[in-house]
Amino acid sequence: MPKVKPHRTSPSLDMTPMVDLAFLLVTFFMLTAKFAPQEDVVVDTPASISEIRLPESHVMVISIDKDKRVFFGLDDAKVKEDLLATVGAKYSVGFTAEQAKRFTGLASFGVPVQQLPGLLNLSSEERQKASQPGVPIDSVNNQLIEWVTAAQRAEYKAFNKPAYIAIRGDGAADVPTVLKVIKLLQDKDINTFNLITDLEGKPVAGN
Repeated sequence: MPKVKPHRTSPSLDMTPMVDLAFLLVTFFMLTAKFAPQEDVVVDTPASISEIRLPESHVMVISIDKDKRVFFGLDDAKVKEDLLATVGAKYSVGFTAEQAKRFTGLASFGVPVQQLPGLLNLSSEERQKASQPGVPIDSVNNQLIEWVTAAQRAEYKAFNKPAYIAIRGDGAADVPTVLKVIKLLQDKDINTFNLITDLEGKPVAGN
């Protein structure tokens, strides 16, 4: 009696669950990703071998570009409206609700507080082209320290801890300007801060 050969079928794999999983992952990352707002100042930071990373939040950045201009930035949108109102009141400068809302999305700025309403009225494209002279740091009109100290008070009030302060100096920045900013912080007993650099390859032993 001849043997009956079983009918062989090619194995198949249902890819539907994999496609669903990939779609869910893409959706998750799209909803949870935080996009950094565009900076109003270009700073080419020097390289170092330090591997210390900035925290994900509660970061205050003081930027110094190659033209000696100083910019101030804070990433906590939750406290920025209160910060704006506090510093504005100090210098008798008022802000509209729309300007305050725009300030929360501002990565950094480099103008005296008196010019800030005009800067906030600009679109992001116009702001990129606008001339920003820098936040004043002279002894007569030291607005940078007002922003820093007011921001720290707002951070304590909201999160019960200060912001992490980082100084981002351009590789071609004026060294005396960087040292002056550091001294201004130290004069207010702010002695904990880091310098932002780009990571370069570590030197190989024996080279």
